Amino acid sequence: MSEFWLISAPGDQENLQALERMNTVTSKSNLSYNTKFSIPDFKVGTLDSLVGLSDELGKLDTFAESLIKKMAQSVVEVMEDAKGKVPENLLANGVDLPSFVTHFEWDMAKYPAKQPLVSVVDTLAKQLAQIETDLKSRTATYNTLKTNLENLEKKSMGNLFTRTLSDIVSKEDFVLGSEYLITLLVIVPKPSYTQWQKTYESLSDMVVPRSTKLIAEDNEGGLFTVTLFRKVIEDFKTKARENKFTVREFYYDEKEIKREREEMSRLLSDKKQQYGPLLRWLKVNFSEAFIAWIHIKALRVFVESVLRYGLPVNFQAVLLQPHKKSSTKRLREVLNSVFRHLDQVAAASILDASVEIPGLQLNNQDYFPYVYFHIDLSLLD
Repeated sequence: MSEFWLISAPGDQENLQALERMNTVTSKSNLSYNTKFSIPDFKVGTLDSLVGLSDELGKLDTFAESLIKKMAQSVVEVMEDAKGKVPENLLANGVDLPSFVTHFEWDMAKYPAKQPLVSVVDTLAKQLAQIETDLKSRTATYNTLKTNLENLEKKSMGNLFTRTLSDIVSKEDFVLGSEYLITLLVIVPKPSYTQWQKTYESLSDMVVPRSTKLIAEDNEGGLFTVTLFRKVIEDFKTKARENKFTVREFYYDEKEIKREREEMSRLLSDKKQQYGPLLRWLKVNFSEAFIAWIHIKALRVFVESVLRYGLPVNFQAVLLQPHKKSSTKRLREVLNSVFRHLDQVAAASILDASVEIPGLQLNNQDYFPYVYFHIDLSLLD
């Protein structure tokens, strides 16, 4: 499963024994794979500042998760013709996401633990905000290009009644530059080909004999040329309509056709040129955003553990990976049983109504006696 539970319990002897019991039960029952989750010792500051950071980290966690989902979706959209290769482009530090989470190590170079917590959080927030700004800009440019290309390509789709004809006609199909003569394009249903050949010259006066030619077909009919005098255009259209032949409104304009073809070539070239750099940027910055997100999870565990269990800082964080969805209920029961003694500590802490403990909601079925955060990677599949 691409799901992880990040929990913590106090680091005293009683709770370390509880963690051992948890590991024993979950291992024997094949409920989860458990590993220690290392979090550095940060400068705590005041408890008031931690309460403020708790709120800020909650919002930043939500923002980071939303951002990496958007980036994953962008990778899917950019790799529209190679979706099977999407997972190999959604990595963190060159490894798959579950491996990164299970082997997580705090990046001291990027986020020095010696700095005040508020500075570390500020660094993460600014980094993610910049990635989001760049993502919007880069994907907007690419998507505009993609939309324009799709709109041009749509013109080449559909039947002979609706599609552009500029890519299937040629200069030789038309009488051009004549003051008196003009070539029309007529759509003839397939069952009526013979009727057309027999009658087109007599649909109106002044139709040039033997001037028809089939130049394109689809499933429903064919596109024929016919040359006639300009003065009888309207009469010919009326008679053609009466015989269920449709005159397409099309006049050969070599400059316009050339412009259309050049626009298509330019858009295809631009899309190809932007594809590589955009995909590389998405790969690099998806990794950066994901790594930042897991660091935020670690910070949340630290802050909530200090607020829940008090000072001095002494807690143990553990990462659990449930083996299957059906076992999560049983796993939750095991954890609640092993750490039920922490409920008394939590309950005693809120006897004073002025004290607010983050994550503690006694009337909520989602309350747990231990610090708990969820990491769901299936949302990125």
